[in-house]
Amino acid sequence: MSETVERRNGGRILVDALKINHVDTVYCVPGESYLPVLDALHDAPGIRTITTRHEGGASNMADAYGKLTGRPGICFVTRGPGATHASNGVHTASEDSTPMILFVGQVDRQMIGRGAFQEVDYRQMFGGIAKWVTEIDSIQRIPEIVAKAFSIAMSGRKGPVVVALPEDVLFGAAEVQDAAATRVAHAAPQPQALEALKTRLAAASRPLVIVGGTGWDTQATAALQRFVVQNRLPVAASFRRQDLFDNRNAHYVGMLGLGISPKLAERVKQADLLIVIGSRLAETTSSGYTLIESPTPRQTLVHVHPDPQELGRVFQADLPIASDLSAFALSLDALEPVSAPTWQAWTESARADYVAHSTPPATSNEIAGVDLAQVIAHLDEVLPDDAVLSNGAGNYTVWLHRFYRYRREATELAPTNGAMGYGLPAAIAAKIQNPERSVVCLAGDGCFMMYAQELATAVQYGAAMIVIVVNNGMLGTIRMHQEREYPDRISGTTLTNPDFVALGLAFGAFASRVERTEDFPAAFAAAQASGRPALIELRTDPRQITPNLRLTK
Repeated sequence: MSETVERRNGGRILVDALKINHVDTVYCVPGESYLPVLDALHDAPGIRTITTRHEGGASNMADAYGKLTGRPGICFVTRGPGATHASNGVHTASEDSTPMILFVGQVDRQMIGRGAFQEVDYRQMFGGIAKWVTEIDSIQRIPEIVAKAFSIAMSGRKGPVVVALPEDVLFGAAEVQDAAATRVAHAAPQPQALEALKTRLAAASRPLVIVGGTGWDTQATAALQRFVVQNRLPVAASFRRQDLFDNRNAHYVGMLGLGISPKLAERVKQADLLIVIGSRLAETTSSGYTLIESPTPRQTLVHVHPDPQELGRVFQADLPIASDLSAFALSLDALEPVSAPTWQAWTESARADYVAHSTPPATSNEIAGVDLAQVIAHLDEVLPDDAVLSNGAGNYTVWLHRFYRYRREATELAPTNGAMGYGLPAAIAAKIQNPERSVVCLAGDGCFMMYAQELATAVQYGAAMIVIVVNNGMLGTIRMHQEREYPDRISGTTLTNPDFVALGLAFGAFASRVERTEDFPAAFAAAQASGRPALIELRTDPRQITPNLRLTK
């Protein structure tokens, strides 16, 4: 060991490894199990330490950071209960292919296996939802394992990594050589694969592009748009990936997933060529594997994905292409457009169907309270192109995904695993990361209450995002399913809510209540002008369970 290497404790070695890998933010709930890390962060001014009020909030913020930046979101939690709380965000990152590293405190190595205080076997606990789970067994291996964690989180299909930190490893001291910043290899499409794509496209009469996944940047989405426009193709987004293609563009035709337009669903079935870029075509996107059948789709399938293990795992593609999505999109510039494509009318018809489906209808006299469609229409009109919108889970999201038109990549923070409570922590992380951008969270009353305490985090760090709480006094999605399966037998889905305005004010946020649709624009403008975290409660009609479905009782 070189004599020039400084003797450091494990916590400082770990934080130095984070700095080498260009980490600028960590989210945490402090715990005694990783005190040396907290101490080292005190001397790391280049790293912001965001203390949340719940480990689930911290892990969801780390996921949002990963979605926004393409870099791993970093989260620290203490052992046992801290780790179990944080598992929510790990599952979201796994389902959403978001790069994340969760560092978890652990008991001393000599106590492992004895049932020590808050001891958990993290390999067993996270083994089914993380890309890699490990426990550092010696102080000398900290740089190596941190480097490997970054590599795994960023390679292929991106995802979460969990690293357990035994307390004695962090408190111990040694002379340890740092590792270099992690370099991630990216696959690129083979020339023959691109030629095969061109051949199949030229032979099609009803093609459809489906875009999804993670790993996109501005250059890649611009390249994809050039390819689509030059070849006059219709493009649909996979579930909650609407921000990958400008929804105002004449070639965008809608989202596959919950609340899908029936006409778009039928169009997927009618397509003779699907060019799927990035999406895994999971259950929600494929409508339970009915729009695209497994293992052999009816349509000719070109499937592009950064992880070769995903290709052929569920769907047998006629042309599988293992490639980094950015590299693939940029390579499309080299393809000559199809001359005289025959599907112009097919594209125009699909676009007309989308415009009709995504245009809010006039407010019905049957709707009491606030018309959520008109609220989304107002947001669509007044928010800038780079505004970030977040949401969790619930029927209220159907209005957002249907009526809001996303314009730019990294503006939609929405969990494909349907995690309730995600929207508020995600919005806070987005506003801290990009304070100059408008950030709006939509949350149902049940969804908001999952992590309502994170309003304190927003106030503490001056994250002036706006959360719009859609209050219908129920868990709407479950109530909808109850009405289908057990009509008129309401059980467990009614909510008694707090005074949301008083709650917001108690946290130090701006807060207001809107009970009429026409009052929303002024309330939203006031929230924007407040310059602080803001909560707007919307009183909505509990009978209007979806844009198209109305309860009779």
